Amino acid sequence: MTKVPEDGSLLPLMEEFYTIQGEGYHSGKAAYFIRLGGCDVGCHWCDVKESWDAELHPLTPADQIIKNAAKYPGKAVVITGGEPLIYNLDYLTAGLHERGIKTFIETSGAYPLSGEWDWICLSPKKFKAPLPEIAPKAGELKIIVFNKSDLAWAEKYAGMVSPYCKLYLQPEWSKAGEVTSLIIDYVKENPKWEISLQTHKYLNIP
Repeated sequence: MTKVPEDGSLLPLMEEFYTIQGEGYHSGKAAYFIRLGGCDVGCHWCDVKESWDAELHPLTPADQIIKNAAKYPGKAVVITGGEPLIYNLDYLTAGLHERGIKTFIETSGAYPLSGEWDWICLSPKKFKAPLPEIAPKAGELKIIVFNKSDLAWAEKYAGMVSPYCKLYLQPEWSKAGEVTSLIIDYVKENPKWEISLQTHKYLNIP
């Protein structure tokens, strides 16, 4: 496989599509999703494990990705993965901003921050901890709740983000029937947190 260039001018693109953001702070808004291949965080409940191996996804010119995103009326892009911060995202985000497109990222925070961001969603994982410098820059902390112990673990990261960061607890989809009631009770007792639901799955949209 051709090596991903350090300047981020080529990126392993798994998929790109225009849809409605389904979860977190920007839920319900039109957005263009750019999913990059490559991840070594290894969440066993990941619903896009096919994104893990970057070699399965074609190296695509960032200029083409930017051009594709600019075709749509919704001027916001969500860059996700995989783990998008494996790559240098300066070039991609600068090009999007030049076209008046806002840039949002979903990251585990396990790699150094690159790119220019209008919104950072930090979703830390137990399997590979986020870098400490990422948390203060997050606009949104989204904790995926797989079991009750994740609620206590969530508080660890709530203490690392800024006072203005939105705090979300989101049931892991396969465990939603078991953990949603736990989350509801927890949020009622700890109202600094809010519930995030994967509304795109309930609505059956990509």
